[in-house]
Amino acid sequence: MVPVAHIRVSPDHRSEMSSQLLFGEKIIVTDSDKKGWIKISCKADGYEGWCQLAQFLEIDAVQYNHHDLVLTGDWVNEVTVNGQAMFIPLGSLIDTKDQTIDYAGKTWNVSNAKKDALTIKDIAFRFLNTAYLWGGRSVYAIDCSGFAQAVYKFLNIPLLRDAKLQVTQGEQVYFLQEARCGDLAFFDDAAGEIIHVGILLNDHEIIHASGKVRVDKIDNSGITNVDTGERTHKLRIIKRYF
Repeated sequence: MVPVAHIRVSPDHRSEMSSQLLFGEKIIVTDSDKKGWIKISCKADGYEGWCQLAQFLEIDAVQYNHHDLVLTGDWVNEVTVNGQAMFIPLGSLIDTKDQTIDYAGKTWNVSNAKKDALTIKDIAFRFLNTAYLWGGRSVYAIDCSGFAQAVYKFLNIPLLRDAKLQVTQGEQVYFLQEARCGDLAFFDDAAGEIIHVGILLNDHEIIHASGKVRVDKIDNSGITNVDTGERTHKLRIIKRYF
């Protein structure tokens, strides 16, 4: 077990990192090779890719099917696994039934999470200034859809991994002026492909991962970088999930 495990497109250290798994997240192994790589399917969102076998611990069906509701609540959290200390990121899953894990830090129970503006801002702003990383899903480094997925994880709302998949979920909000805190705004390229997502704070501000997690202005045309005044992303659609 490791704090953050990289998921790669193919079983090679030089292969592109497409996503990550945080401590406590569960997988199914669907294939393997002789060099210590396993092909996996993530329990939470069905995302597939290749990981190193050495970074995972085998569990039984009872543990796999246990619905984990407790997340770590600090930016960095100390946990003991089989007597060895480890530092794991915000939003890691803690299996309260696993006797090999000893954790006494701050927790967040997703079953009690309020889906309101105060809660969403509280979670989202913990990631503020986190560096952008393609495939990243933690406060150490994150991408745009990983950021949306990470915040919604605290609300107990399962989002798919990539922006082009997340846009298929939820209900459409037809006007930016009708948006509320927590709605997701999606942006496309010249070919009409969804390439970016951010979390609306209101009808004129958005928090998103672009270079880093930042707050920028948004209007009906898209995002304007508050530092440079540059138009950076073209608004395509707004979706609501709760």
